[in-house]
Amino acid sequence: MRRTLRSLALAFGLALSLALPAAAGPFPEVISLPNGFRPEGIAIGNGSTFYVGSLANGAVYRGDLRTGAGDVLVPAQSGRVSVGLEFDGGLLYVAGGPTGQAYVYDAATGASVASYQLTTGPSFVNDVVVTKEAAYFTDSFQPVLYRVPLGGAPGVAVIPLGGDFTFVPGAFNTNGIDATPDGKTLVIVQSTLGALYTVDPGTGVADQIDLSGGAVSSGDGILLDGKTLYVVQNVLNQVAVVSLAPDLSAGVIVAVVTNPLFDVPTTIDERGNRLYAVNARFSTPPTPTTAYSVVQFDK
Repeated sequence: MRRTLRSLALAFGLALSLALPAAAGPFPEVISLPNGFRPEGIAIGNGSTFYVGSLANGAVYRGDLRTGAGDVLVPAQSGRVSVGLEFDGGLLYVAGGPTGQAYVYDAATGASVASYQLTTGPSFVNDVVVTKEAAYFTDSFQPVLYRVPLGGAPGVAVIPLGGDFTFVPGAFNTNGIDATPDGKTLVIVQSTLGALYTVDPGTGVADQIDLSGGAVSSGDGILLDGKTLYVVQNVLNQVAVVSLAPDLSAGVIVAVVTNPLFDVPTTIDERGNRLYAVNARFSTPPTPTTAYSVVQFDK
């Protein structure tokens, strides 16, 4: 009888295991991108979908954080560059680097929705954040922000940066950008000075965030998560974690995240308690066979 009961229990357990779906495996720590892709920006969309732009030819890659699989969504286009990008409302907003342009794509199909010539002067349109009102683009070579209406509507406003903002001629200036949830305050990083600023999106007036003598040198992409600001310090191969005051007027660098898998990370985005950084590998000469990746790490 005991053997019979044991056999029945084993049979029931086997049947139950076959009926239940297999447990999901861990998200991969490293996600490979196409060789030669030359990534820079990353945005995480709905679910576990992520998007990465290419400096080489403006292409956008779409992948799955859960499986690591993916493919090119927006094909390579002559004369285009994809630097920072943001997902919002089913659309991808993409900064066009030295082209002085910005692009909007359908995140599901990759179809072009709109393109903007933000400036015709010397420029590097570097990063973008989308608020409830507009998309704001940084320019690393000019002391301005560009405001683009949502949904592909026409009209671009140039917002001069004033107040505390310090512009260094001939250097790489404004880089990453993010915004508070209500969109009333923007946050930017000045790469050369390692300084952080809050910016009024209506006036462009900037107030420097007091880091008590600290700095985020080589600051690139940033991510505002409540009152914690993550700042990617590209050539330093690290991410600074800044605890901000409630009014964002001051902050303290409370941690510096390093990872042996970092290889000149540039931009960052989040999914739950995980962060994802793009390895741009700027210290490695780009070739058609150069390997690139996205690295996952915990907050």
